[in-house]
Amino acid sequence: MAETLSETASRIVANVERVIIGKRTEVEHALIAVLSRGHVLIEDVPGTGKTMLARALARSVGCSFKRIQFTPDLLPSDVTGVTVYNQKHGEFEFRSGPVHAQIVLADEINRATPKTQSALLEAMEERQVTVDGTSHPLPSPFLVMATQNPIEYEGTFPLPEAQLDRFLMRIRLGYPTRADEISILTAQREIHPIDSIGEVISAAGLQEVQVGVSRVHVDRAITEYVVDLATATRDHQEVYLGASPRGSSALLRAAQARAVIDGRDFVLPDDVKALAEATLAHRLIVSPGARMRNVEPRTIVRQILDTVPVPGARPGRA
Repeated sequence: MAETLSETASRIVANVERVIIGKRTEVEHALIAVLSRGHVLIEDVPGTGKTMLARALARSVGCSFKRIQFTPDLLPSDVTGVTVYNQKHGEFEFRSGPVHAQIVLADEINRATPKTQSALLEAMEERQVTVDGTSHPLPSPFLVMATQNPIEYEGTFPLPEAQLDRFLMRIRLGYPTRADEISILTAQREIHPIDSIGEVISAAGLQEVQVGVSRVHVDRAITEYVVDLATATRDHQEVYLGASPRGSSALLRAAQARAVIDGRDFVLPDDVKALAEATLAHRLIVSPGARMRNVEPRTIVRQILDTVPVPGARPGRA
């Protein structure tokens, strides 16, 4: 079963790589989030392919797709939908917003005000939206892929901690190498690759893969390792607020998806180590003193990985 799931994942990655060139690790991380039923935040400077990654992945898994361009004047009802009075039928009816899709691209999410950003909180956690006291379920599978520019850019608002915690993973693409950038320009000379890629699996097939991922075996020692990593973030002297239990759950689910991509039906400590930074760093709030010294959460997670004992590892002999 794991081999079949692995082959499917490999075909999805290869399909997305036709659009996103030279970023295999980042593409795999985005797919891991999808297979783990988690939301993903793609953060980097403009023009590095954030939106294209989301579009290519959505097209590859055959899900309904809607894009929301976040702007300072965007209202919560523009995201969730609104209740209007239908004069013909003499009753109120709900008109759904763009969040009612299987994959929602929240483009430049940090350009909207905190009030509008919070409109996604219920959708991301409970897979439903409440409008005028009535709850409306969202389609399944449901995934938010948000992009944002670095916070030091003008006209942006920082995401609330509660919303950051709802993202399973944060990905940074970075600039391509010289050779990859030449390949990108060559590929886009006549037609953009996003217009030529097709569906690899259907939405129903994706849900089957997600079920298979959830059944990947996780040894108790691996679970304890994940908890030890999360606890270490809470006890770190330069961290004001550490990773939540939602964060440790996200890391474990992501590790299961990585095992599937590698063709295994069990999780290794290497799966956890490879994904700890992407799943935990954005949940940490560093202390004021550490912030003044420009200490980044990513650096803290790397330090913790170097200090927390790995399951099965034997201490070296003196």
